[in-house]
Amino acid sequence: MADLFASPDPDPDTGTESAPLADRLRPAQLGEVVGQDHLTGPEGAIGRMVAARKLSSMILWGPPGTGKTTIARLLADAVGLRFAAISAVFSGVADLKKMFAEARDHARIGQRTLLFVDEIHRFNRAQQDGFLPYVEDGTVTLVGATTENPSFELNAALLSRAQVLILHRLDAAALGQLLDRAEAIEGRPLPLTAEARDAMIASADGDGRFLLNQAETLYSVDLPEPLDPAGLGAFLQRRVAVYDKDREGHYNLISALHKSMRGSDPQASLYYLARMLTAGEEPLYVLRRIARFASEDIGLADPQALVQCLAAKHAYEFLGSPEGELAIAQACLYCATAPKSNAAYKAQKAAWKSARETGSLMPPQNILNAPTKLMKDIGYGKGYAYDHDVAEGFSGSNYWPAEMKAETFYRPTDRGFEKRIAERIAFWEGLKNAADD
Repeated sequence: MADLFASPDPDPDTGTESAPLADRLRPAQLGEVVGQDHLTGPEGAIGRMVAARKLSSMILWGPPGTGKTTIARLLADAVGLRFAAISAVFSGVADLKKMFAEARDHARIGQRTLLFVDEIHRFNRAQQDGFLPYVEDGTVTLVGATTENPSFELNAALLSRAQVLILHRLDAAALGQLLDRAEAIEGRPLPLTAEARDAMIASADGDGRFLLNQAETLYSVDLPEPLDPAGLGAFLQRRVAVYDKDREGHYNLISALHKSMRGSDPQASLYYLARMLTAGEEPLYVLRRIARFASEDIGLADPQALVQCLAAKHAYEFLGSPEGELAIAQACLYCATAPKSNAAYKAQKAAWKSARETGSLMPPQNILNAPTKLMKDIGYGKGYAYDHDVAEGFSGSNYWPAEMKAETFYRPTDRGFEKRIAERIAFWEGLKNAADD
């Protein structure tokens, strides 16, 4: 799949007027890429590599339409490498061999190659292994692009030879910049009210290529007057939510959904879920937020809440829209009606804070494994009480570093399943106190 601003150069004989809008807006240098300053800026990984003119192999991981192909092309120009591109969707072993052979030929005359591999996760494990010798000997500098988590989709051997750089979903400001550039190159504003412009930006869900395609559609017709959000939705055959001038509508609705679930109001929760999905919001984005809610606001008061959310994710991915949206509604209703607790959320915050403050302290020696004789000789594992051999399956041993006192991060509530957890902890505390006496 081609990426943002990554279509081929327009035919010089036909000029650029007929070229797609995304092509005409393609950046000419890295500084013009929007939304990825954390990578392309002077302090970013890519910015530093370009400044040093020393490029390492890398995997660009990010959502569609965020500029992966564009960055790869500009990287080759910035450091003087030959650019070669291949797509894992349309290519096989023979294509790879041809690419590597061409790269070797150019290397003999002193011209190194940046090999861009789009959708690199589509190559199987054996094909991915085929890159290794050419990356190691410098025949190619590999720049792979993927929308999938590299940890799961790419070989560990390949990952160890490449730096993973994460591209951000384009935010409203970056998408607004793209529309500003489109309006400048077209010499006229988009035929939209301010509210409709904000709504179109929000509905793009961070995808710059999608946004520019929508803008090009609008420029292709002669509209008598600017469209409002409802008119825009009708024109594009896509319902667009009404977002206000401050572009808060998107965040207002997700906040309303979250607060309604927290307040145990299933009716309002379902309403705000419907508002977002019928407005064209990305269903998996909403489900990600509901899954987060399941851990943050329900936690162990009902451990099945998170299970329901993950099951809804699988169901939606299997069924798609609109059928799979019922599973999202089910997860939303489950969370809204579940007992609530933020005890796990507060415990995580407190534990992380303590770990940052005391992170170098050694655990007590009795709970350390001793796989070597030397470690046994110096006391590792000595005196460890195996809890299963003790009455009640609880030894009451101390598991904290000697230099710090035991802390209490997790305080279960008396709601839902956490009430039973609280009873267990109290029981264990009683055994421990009895042993101390």
